Amino acid sequence: MNTERTSTIMIGDEEYTLLLTTKATKEIAGRYGGLENLGDKLMKSENFELALGEIVWLITLLANQSILIYNLKNKSMPKELLTEDVVELLTLPADLAGYKDAITEALYKGTKRNIESEADPKNAVVG
Repeated sequence: MNTERTSTIMIGDEEYTLLLTTKATKEIAGRYGGLENLGDKLMKSENFELALGEIVWLITLLANQSILIYNLKNKSMPKELLTEDVVELLTLPADLAGYKDAITEALYKGTKRNIESEADPKNAVVG
């Protein structure tokens, strides 16, 4: 998997790859109205329990994208998808601060645009 578009976290004793796909973007848009509203929702959560629930949901969603891609390519040996219950059981509240950074990194990398300059001088702007 292209690490330029992912971030990784440890859940329990297993490493998981967080990946923002078009499928995940659609689910985030359905829940929050778009990626731009996600940060506001996480920062302005009314209570601690709600904030934890949102972070767990995002971790589960983003980690499952790489598992779904793996399963698509390896139909004979699929991996089990993460559930929110599993994430809650195998993590500590202190872990979630680091996960927020990994979520942010995965979202940033997933929406990053690579802009390349034209090598042809005919397209250059002359001042």
